[in-house]
Amino acid sequence: MIDLQTLRQVLGARPNGHDKDAEMIIHGVSTDTRTIRRGDCFFAVIGPNFDGHNFVVGALEKGAACVVVQKQVALPSELQCRALWVEDTVKSLGRLAAWYRGRLKAKVVAITGSAGKTTTRHIIHHILSRRFNCHQATGSFNNHIGLPLTILSARDEHDVLVLELGTNHPGEIGYLTRIAAPDIAMVLNAAPAHLEGFGSIDNIIREKLSIQEGLAGGGLFILNGDQPELVAYAKTLNRPFITFGVSPTCDIRAQNLQTDGDAGQLTIEGRTMTIPLPGRANLLNVLAAWAICKAVGVSLPDFAEALSSLQPVVMRMSVESVGPIKIINDCYNANPASMANALDYLATVSQKEQRRAVFVAGCMAELGSASAKLHYELGQRAAQAGIGCVAAAGAFASDIIAGAVGAGFDASACQTFTTTQALCDNLHNFIQPADIILVKGSRAAGMEKAVERLRSLFGSANGRHPALCENKK
Repeated sequence: MIDLQTLRQVLGARPNGHDKDAEMIIHGVSTDTRTIRRGDCFFAVIGPNFDGHNFVVGALEKGAACVVVQKQVALPSELQCRALWVEDTVKSLGRLAAWYRGRLKAKVVAITGSAGKTTTRHIIHHILSRRFNCHQATGSFNNHIGLPLTILSARDEHDVLVLELGTNHPGEIGYLTRIAAPDIAMVLNAAPAHLEGFGSIDNIIREKLSIQEGLAGGGLFILNGDQPELVAYAKTLNRPFITFGVSPTCDIRAQNLQTDGDAGQLTIEGRTMTIPLPGRANLLNVLAAWAICKAVGVSLPDFAEALSSLQPVVMRMSVESVGPIKIINDCYNANPASMANALDYLATVSQKEQRRAVFVAGCMAELGSASAKLHYELGQRAAQAGIGCVAAAGAFASDIIAGAVGAGFDASACQTFTTTQALCDNLHNFIQPADIILVKGSRAAGMEKAVERLRSLFGSANGRHPALCENKK
């Protein structure tokens, strides 16, 4: 909670009220009038497709204690005193979060990386919650709006706050880490992603490693020791760090990594533990989580025991059986690294179960001038993974298919569609009973529509599967 006068001072807002309002208490912060609560402060943030100033009156009508604005907004005279004027509402939201972070007693853990951030955060939260009062983001609140909102939703009773920091342009991680002021900062990995904003992998490495800029004095810096280029650049920062990975030189090391597709095993400090998550990439996510949990004071036996009840994150390598088919739902996002991980998992499960593997691919966003090349390489990787059928949708679908065919894949086992909807409308023409289907693409591709269509085609209460009937026509 914060009173209106203090809020004005923290934000540097221009006075717009009367002294009698100074002691008004603000109970929370919101940027969305659909979920705003009475007593909240509403920040009218401006995005590429929305302007919060259009909802200021609605926020006050729903009981907002005050609104923070950067543009002139027509308000009834009796509500004028509830508006705080600032130059930039998004930066003001970050300023408030940084101020609030300085008053939290919780230990703050911050994670960044090109792939695996949300899953690793989910693992850490699951483990630490058994011993501490632990708070984390809702969904993937990891940008200049989501991260401040996550910090501002923490409470005095929380012992640990687990954050993820995302970026699509230079300088964003540095900005976010200075708000978060983490006690522990981790770089999971660095791989081609958001190249439209960064231009090169070297720039991505620099951006990810800038997470150490916000570390408090004596804070712990952890990074992936299996990426030599990451370690080499970290050595130039004059900041002590420790590494995790499978390489012999890593400070925190896993050995004997094995996966049968749906689950896996690894050995840490002589203890072999079972990981109830799909794919090799998740074994490395677990190792990263151990590096942080160990630093917070969790014992290895407690860590291993807590893993047994771990559940996957929704739409991230989530596996479900629908009638005669199996769906690997990994629709939340995609870049070359996460696509490679998902294809490796698809190939492993397909070989284990002796079922045809189908790759239903949406395009990867924000890859800039490298888009065509990286989608072509994705097609090549699909062919090398032994996939039985490739269906691609979107602006770079033809590049995916060209890469697959160029690597020797059978062109007759390829499907190309201009839109995700067109792909959905044709799934019944090429999906076969007993297929294992990986559905993956960037968030903008909306590949969850394909998952829903597969569920409606192959799932039924009485055991009849409409898709099987249609394929016989």
